[in-house]
Amino acid sequence: MPDLVIRNGTVVTPAGSVIADVAVEDGVIAEIAPGLPGGTREMDADGLLVLPGLIDIHVHFNEPGRTEWEGSATGSRALAAGGGVMFFDMPLNSSPCTVSAAAFDEKRAALERSSLTDFALWGGLIPGSVDAMDDLAGRGVIGFKAFLSNSGLDEFPRADDLTLYRGMQKAARLGLPVALHAENEEITSGLAREAIAQGRTGMRDYLQSRPVIAEVEAITRAAAIARETGAKLHIVHVSSGSGVVAALEARERGTDISIETCAHYLFFTEDDACRLGAVAKCAPPLRSRSERDALWDLLRNGSIDVVASDHSPAPPTMKTGSDFFAIWGGIAGVQCTLPVLLNQSDFDPGQIARLIAGFPAQRFQIPNKGAIEPGNDADFVMVDMAASVTLGVEHLHQRHKLTPYLGTTFRGVVKRTLLRGQTIFHDGAIPDEPHGRFVRPTLSTYAKPRTNT
Repeated sequence: MPDLVIRNGTVVTPAGSVIADVAVEDGVIAEIAPGLPGGTREMDADGLLVLPGLIDIHVHFNEPGRTEWEGSATGSRALAAGGGVMFFDMPLNSSPCTVSAAAFDEKRAALERSSLTDFALWGGLIPGSVDAMDDLAGRGVIGFKAFLSNSGLDEFPRADDLTLYRGMQKAARLGLPVALHAENEEITSGLAREAIAQGRTGMRDYLQSRPVIAEVEAITRAAAIARETGAKLHIVHVSSGSGVVAALEARERGTDISIETCAHYLFFTEDDACRLGAVAKCAPPLRSRSERDALWDLLRNGSIDVVASDHSPAPPTMKTGSDFFAIWGGIAGVQCTLPVLLNQSDFDPGQIARLIAGFPAQRFQIPNKGAIEPGNDADFVMVDMAASVTLGVEHLHQRHKLTPYLGTTFRGVVKRTLLRGQTIFHDGAIPDEPHGRFVRPTLSTYAKPRTNT
């Protein structure tokens, strides 16, 4: 007898969507078929869309050291409320940053104590840290994150071109990807200095200091180094259609490159940034309507591989003031990635499943996750597509109730999230005890992105 049978849901599998039951044994999917025998526990999913649990490959939960900014206890619960079962935590803004074996051990221990969901850890690539990459790989990092522009933290300086070259050489040998924040430092810092010197410190001035060309140039340059070294490159939070096109052109020239965008770049524009203010400041910044619309077109045709949140919160005191160069940049939106995608009525559920779970698991070598099929972990999100919700403060499970999505009405409501067959979110309720495990990549194979045709 199965431990659990989920009844009559519209189950989104790699082969398509089917109304069926799902049997779970020992936290693993055992069978998918209509009319399965009874289980010890049963859940009625009639009328609900059953998707694989979301894997958010880009969050900043800031633990240890800056847990008052978020922490995995609150961050992972917010993720679960948005249908998430796993996150990849970035090597900053925790303190110490994850650029050494000791820092990795400290972070892993902290997250194992408090995370509701499973997690993986990015290592950092900064000047002077290349020699530490072997130890980090041995401990199970998912890859190495670097900035081509100022990260905003003195303890995590940007990677100069030599550091990037040496780091990519090492990453290629280790079989792990390098994830890049791709903005040109000379352009962005130079324009910022000019604006500040002239007393232009409003949101529009900040937006103009980080033009699309800064993203396009950085992607092109990093891709050339990755192609030369044989490194696997992942561009995080591509904010513009032009940036995606630059990455696709690099792929055509032979770079093994994957492309991530974020829900806020699909949902908001630069006009929203000026209207909303500090809560909508991020880097790269929100873009024009035409760039936003181009992102949607490229997402629909399969050119973009994954949608993440880049959840990057800060205490409210750091999101106030009139100088938008000084205000902390980062958008809190870990609960809203799936709702933003579900809001598009023309989006196929199978495509959503690939963007939020299938590709993340394949590309980053996450075993037994990412798809609803026998042998995989029983990770599900159940969504009522006939319902809608207007996001209010009372719905947010993150530490600080600041997000530009407040007041937005979303089509589709997350009813339940399950991790290995255990409910970690149900109609607003979340269990107190942590369920999460540290997950390391298998390193047996490394999935290449689909070639855009």
